[in-house]
Amino acid sequence: MDQKLIEKLNKRIEEGTYRSLSSFEGYIDFFSNDYLGASSLKINTRLSSFGSTGSRLISGSNNETVSCESSLADFFNVEKALVYNSGYDANIGLFSSVPQKGDTVIYDEYIHASIRDGIRLSLSQSYSFKHNNLKDLKRKLSISKGSIYVSIESLYSMEGDFSPIKEIALLCKDFNAYLIVDEAHAVGLFGNQGKGLVDELELNQFVFARLVTFGKAFGHHGAAVLGASELINYLINFSRSFIYTTALPSESYLRIESLLNDSRLIKEREELCLIINYFRQVFIAFEFDSDRNSPIQVLKCGSISKTKKVALAIQRNNIAVKPIFPPTVPSGKEGIRICLHSFNSFQEIDLLYNILTKI
Repeated sequence: MDQKLIEKLNKRIEEGTYRSLSSFEGYIDFFSNDYLGASSLKINTRLSSFGSTGSRLISGSNNETVSCESSLADFFNVEKALVYNSGYDANIGLFSSVPQKGDTVIYDEYIHASIRDGIRLSLSQSYSFKHNNLKDLKRKLSISKGSIYVSIESLYSMEGDFSPIKEIALLCKDFNAYLIVDEAHAVGLFGNQGKGLVDELELNQFVFARLVTFGKAFGHHGAAVLGASELINYLINFSRSFIYTTALPSESYLRIESLLNDSRLIKEREELCLIINYFRQVFIAFEFDSDRNSPIQVLKCGSISKTKKVALAIQRNNIAVKPIFPPTVPSGKEGIRICLHSFNSFQEIDLLYNILTKI
């Protein structure tokens, strides 16, 4: 391998931020995005064929895909939905194709890597604004040119805090900017039937595009871009991550559609609220920047060495957590990302608390 690549890899090792794959099967789960335990729900799909056979524009569209996207549009109260193979694919496809040369994309500094990568593939100008900072966003809006796109997450996956969506939506209206909201970690959990925070706040008319995923609270895989018919038709024609990839198998579309109105998830959402509330009561002496209603609670450690020490102490007690290091988060923001689930117990939270108070 090229020496430059070897040096980059060795630098990660020296810094203590080297990534490796690991399995925590059988551990207490405080690390997955399966917030409602939906990945374990059994659904009878009754299919005779399980392959996708090709891209959506060739042979990958069938009755299951059409029905699923129609149900998604109805469920989320939008004109049209387009399913992608993952949230990463959806953000890459949306941001690389929609903003044009001479346009501007303004994004929250803590936006997901997939959005940053999509912006890099576009020909537009881009600026970040300070996390959830309306004053800085307004300043960036005032200097932007061309068509302006503002990108935020409704629930930030590495902070566990919510975006001031309503205030940002009103700013976008004042500047005639297009608001794009990534609801990857909010959909399935918040709003009526888990329709997300945009729907809960009744902001559909202010949002140009929404991204929803099915690999987190819905416990499966895939994602969808929601918006007007013109936007979806445009993506079908110009979004390369949609056009040039094999479609999801038919079984995936059936499972996604079935999960939208699965009554079992109602109880799981209620259980998750109880777990989150109990966690914050038990950990009342700890300082969290995460919102008290979020299923993501980030314990900031402040250094790579301390974060690794804390993570290892927890893992030794058969509890699955993951330390978060740069470049995933900025330097100084290192910490333990604790994901709470409807299937976690009060006893498991007590165990985690006892471990952390002894470190």
